[in-house]
Amino acid sequence: MAELFASGRIVDLILGFVALETGALLVWRWRRGRGPSPIALVGTIAAGAFLMIALRAALTGAHWTVIAGCLAASLVAHLADLRFRLREDQSRSLGRSSQSSEPGTSTERPAFNRRQQARMISS
Repeated sequence: MAELFASGRIVDLILGFVALETGALLVWRWRRGRGPSPIALVGTIAAGAFLMIALRAALTGAHWTVIAGCLAASLVAHLADLRFRLREDQSRSLGRSSQSSEPGTSTERPAFNRRQQARMISS
């Protein structure tokens, strides 16, 4: 276990799990139509990934500029993620959301009818 940390391979494993989780979330959204949008995932995942890469660099004795660069990239990704989230919240509060504020699905909604028509055509 000590070698896993000393070599930085632990970070590689964690990044692999994060990649799998990201893929699973994207598939979930594609199949169910729910969950975080791909653009929302980019900032979050990138910020965390750059932090993990900075950790890997520190564990393996990389030059301080590499570590600083990864931390700076993480900050940029985090700020972009915050900006996206704040704009999204502002759009919702102004009533510009693409989703209805009413819960549930109605057969009268155009989106429901298009999905039903697509299912009928494909079967």
